[in-house]
Amino acid sequence: MEYKQLGKSGLKISRTGFGCMSLQPTQHNVQYLVDEAISNGINYFDTADLYDKGLNEEIIGKAIKGQREKVVVATKVGNQWRPDDSGWDWNPRKSYILQAIDESLRRLQTDYIDLYQLHGGTIDDPIDETIEAFEILKQQGKIRYYGISSIRPNVIREYVRRSNISSVMMQFSLLDQRPLETCLPLLQNNNIGVLARGSVAGGLLVDKPAKAYLDHSIEEVLAAQQAVQQSSPGSRSAAHTAIQYVLHHAAVTAAVVGIRTQKQLQDALAASAFSLSAEEVQTLQQAIPAKFYKDHR
Repeated sequence: MEYKQLGKSGLKISRTGFGCMSLQPTQHNVQYLVDEAISNGINYFDTADLYDKGLNEEIIGKAIKGQREKVVVATKVGNQWRPDDSGWDWNPRKSYILQAIDESLRRLQTDYIDLYQLHGGTIDDPIDETIEAFEILKQQGKIRYYGISSIRPNVIREYVRRSNISSVMMQFSLLDQRPLETCLPLLQNNNIGVLARGSVAGGLLVDKPAKAYLDHSIEEVLAAQQAVQQSSPGSRSAAHTAIQYVLHHAAVTAAVVGIRTQKQLQDALAASAFSLSAEEVQTLQQAIPAKFYKDHR
């Protein structure tokens, strides 16, 4: 497994990370998947307090118990469940973040979180107040570094300008190349690591039937699927190619891959064993037209 430093932080993380969101609270093989991932070099595990109302953090905390020093734990904050469980509301306020961290620490059975991420964000948020909360948590030793999870260029620019974020998690794939226009160059120039999610586009680049996706027509999705298949000779699968397409960009520290099955874990591990040539990347990019962010610019 290859490792890369996450921006200006002191964290070295595996090029493929374990996205925990799809793990189910009743799933019986969670411990096996986590143990296999760790023993094969995956050290980055990404969850959120939102997932399954905190149960996702609980099962990860249980699975990494006794192995804490081997892993980089990342979780997220900002979506507050309502008391009646009817849904959640966006809350980036300092008071809520300082309260929510203790619950995440309890569920994860740890004294500190390696990477604490704001789980969204809008340009109308009290951004300086949010940043202050993260800086306080760093001073208290409850978190080591912080970042944001956002696809909004205007929000990302503000955090780059006003904060000490180590990372930005964003959607990036052959079917979502919008970050190429402004976000990836901005983050690369400021040495802020990119954690790419959605590298297989919800399975559309692997095994799901083609359908319209974002601003891409079904014909364009079919063209992308065909390009990935043609770029996946021999033992290389479509999932390997799709993940490596994301990893080829110098701004990307890791592809955070959703893992729920042994096959998905095997694909995540195998994808880091090769790289795409510049010609292969160009062929893939030329298969479908580039799209750009229309909102939140």
